[in-house]
Amino acid sequence: MRSLTVLGSCGAWPEPGRACVGFLLEYDGFKVVLDLGYAALPQLLKHCPEGAVDAVVVTHQHPDHCVDVSALARVRYFLAREAPPIPLLCPPGVVDVLRALEPRPDPATVFEVRDLAAAEEIGPFRLETALLPHYVTNLGVRLSAPGVTIAYTGDSGPSPDLQALAQDADLYISDATLQGASPATTPRYVMTATEAAVGAAGAKRLLLTHFWPGSDRALSVSEAQRFFTGEVIAAEEGLVLSL
Repeated sequence: MRSLTVLGSCGAWPEPGRACVGFLLEYDGFKVVLDLGYAALPQLLKHCPEGAVDAVVVTHQHPDHCVDVSALARVRYFLAREAPPIPLLCPPGVVDVLRALEPRPDPATVFEVRDLAAAEEIGPFRLETALLPHYVTNLGVRLSAPGVTIAYTGDSGPSPDLQALAQDADLYISDATLQGASPATTPRYVMTATEAAVGAAGAKRLLLTHFWPGSDRALSVSEAQRFFTGEVIAAEEGLVLSL
């Protein structure tokens, strides 16, 4: 099975019945979590009982992207204590957040912590990263395996590096926090749906995510479609995309 499941799609905090950003990427039995924000763990447990995943990738330390990694640590500690540590690839600040949330068990005992910026592969995937503009260190990721390439921005402002991240990706997952005209303020640390579409040039499909709570997602899709010629999809909890 080769698929991507949306675990959460909100930025900042989850709307009722939703979760903050998170994705489950499956490739021939190998399961990778991409970010795990507020309320995303219950969605993950629907697909991976006892949190049985092969790796976790976290783009940056903001809680709407990483706080439920702490909850996953509790699940693994209490229900699968004898299992080997799960590789956790992240910028250094993520582990600081996890330790502040729950020092026992120490995240380094449940996870095998690796520096995301230095990693070159994970399971069947070749891993590439790009430092993208955000309030804290945020690394966009590109995961490539035979027959499929997935790219994900995490949170990002507009950047010339986005098109390289998206180039020839079968699925490009992009921050689309804002709607309407681009704010005049600089520097910029999140994007409009239109800017997400411009950054996605070269990708085959565009999945918009990290919607500000209360946003009209159909409007975001409509705005992106004006600038992206491929399929544009709004992330929705439980959505499964075949790869």
